[in-house]
Amino acid sequence: MKILIINGANLNLQGQREVSIYGNCSFDSYLEQLRIKYSTIDIDFFQSNNEHEIIDKVQQNNGADAIIINPGAFTHTSLAIADALKAVSVPAVEVHISNIFSREAFRQKSYISACCEGCICGLGLDGYRLAIAHFVQKETI
Repeated sequence: MKILIINGANLNLQGQREVSIYGNCSFDSYLEQLRIKYSTIDIDFFQSNNEHEIIDKVQQNNGADAIIINPGAFTHTSLAIADALKAVSVPAVEVHISNIFSREAFRQKSYISACCEGCICGLGLDGYRLAIAHFVQKETI
């Protein structure tokens, strides 16, 4: 199984930016832990602050069996990323480190959720592990 994790805007600063909301663990460190825990799964990772690069990565998806996507602020603005997810036949789960529904009103609308099998938010970085576990369980059932 191959899973593609796509992180969007400002997630390159995970562990440094607003640590009271997002925590102090870098995504690279967390990704290393995920790859150890799920050593039989090919976990591909991509991060960009550019909307068009995220769209390109969704469309190319490098033969992934599943996509885990955290578009960052593009969640609330990008019909284009939503359209890209709808255009591919790869199932996706949306992940957010913070609980977007307990934050500012403008962060409570996701254009991405309707294009995904599910949404995990507010559980910190553990949301990525839960999304992987979802796809692993789905494959074994």
